[in-house]
Amino acid sequence: MSRRVVRQSKFRHVFGQAAKADQTYEDIRVSKVTWDSSFCAVNPKFLAIIVEAGGGGAFIVLPLAKTGRVDKNYPLVTGHTAPVLDIDWCPHNDNVIASASDDTTIMVWQIPDYTPVRNITEPIITLEGHSKRVGILSWHPTARNVLLSAGGDNVIIIWNVGTGEVLLSLDDMHPDVIHSVCWNSNGSLLATTCKDKTLRIINPRKGQVVAERFAAHEGMRPMRAVFTRQGHIFTTGFTRMSQRELGLWDPNNFEEPVALQEMDTSNGVLLPFYDPDSSIIYLCGKGDSSIRYFEITDEPPFVHYLNTFSSKEPQRGMGFMPKRGLEVSKCEIARFYKLHERKCEPIIMTVPRKSDLFQDDLYPDTPGPEAALEAEEWLSGQDAEPILISLRDGYVPPKHRELRVTKRNILDARPPSGPRRSQSASDSPLSQHTLETLLEEIKALRERVQAQEQRITALENMLCELVDGTD
Repeated sequence: MSRRVVRQSKFRHVFGQAAKADQTYEDIRVSKVTWDSSFCAVNPKFLAIIVEAGGGGAFIVLPLAKTGRVDKNYPLVTGHTAPVLDIDWCPHNDNVIASASDDTTIMVWQIPDYTPVRNITEPIITLEGHSKRVGILSWHPTARNVLLSAGGDNVIIIWNVGTGEVLLSLDDMHPDVIHSVCWNSNGSLLATTCKDKTLRIINPRKGQVVAERFAAHEGMRPMRAVFTRQGHIFTTGFTRMSQRELGLWDPNNFEEPVALQEMDTSNGVLLPFYDPDSSIIYLCGKGDSSIRYFEITDEPPFVHYLNTFSSKEPQRGMGFMPKRGLEVSKCEIARFYKLHERKCEPIIMTVPRKSDLFQDDLYPDTPGPEAALEAEEWLSGQDAEPILISLRDGYVPPKHRELRVTKRNILDARPPSGPRRSQSASDSPLSQHTLETLLEEIKALRERVQAQEQRITALENMLCELVDGTD
């Protein structure tokens, strides 16, 4: 008799569980905008959710510990004049978040560690360069202050948030609406999907499409793509018969898929969330009530089904916690924040283990909060892998760090025309007028400080005389 061999994997028994009722976030009016983004972004400090707002666009930011019912007057982040379509936390500063809106702008916000008293209405910087709504945001994984945006004008713009300038503009690569954009692990390449059914691999600094595959999925509905740790591309899309499908592709040989699997018949776009540390991909369909997860390996069939987490209510959106925000003592390997119509519910994925010791095999070193490159270094052609940290003793988020924006002289700015190298802020010499103004300000401040010191000395002398007199 032939014995069926079960594939060995430490992730075969990944177990999903919804958080208890007192660990959910209640009374949140989740946005009803018909846009295929996740509507939710989370990091080790905060949970951000796009919400319904009258007369503009807004999102709410809650400290992770603030579970339970949210006060209806809880301060929002408001500033956009039309609905917010996407939000993304900066990977190198847990207090900085970017938002993209139907009003064609991107705003970058500094979130304080304390709960604000009133709405946050002043962004650190507003980035204006798109002519139509902006629906996709993605921070560079290793370079500081580098942010990518993609708009309804079929243009991808890469910004230096630290100076407010356009680093690169990729405006002639996509003939139709861009559905998804993903960086690879060191931020040297982009994988994009488009309404023209083409999957593209782009070198943004050269402004070149280095590989492309037409009709990776033959259906007309939106496709999504993410890079895997091995450099392959994982895609979700639809067949010609509108069945949902997943695929794995090798960019060096786009002719044939490494793997292609039909899944089910449903209209919801599958949002893929990939964990490079475990090579597990989680698929969350909009409007589904389940999360399917698969392990990607080098052995056929390459994409191995693990399990499905099911619940009763459909999801409006989903947030995915970075690895450093998980509880390693509980063998937690992933945590989702599932949006319902009026609440947000954490879903915890764990690998059952009997030992209380740190599980090295579950937690390899993972990207930390330090940037490996400056924006100018990346633009000049340098690449660097993320700076890794160990989770052995758990992760403690660093204290509040401010993002400082040094704007260049707007009069020197020229409109972007195709992929180009932008001058860095240090390339533009300060004008003589500016230098003189700065010197005058410094001189005036010094004089004020000296006057204050003289006043303090005089008061101290008076105090001494009064004390001597009472003696």
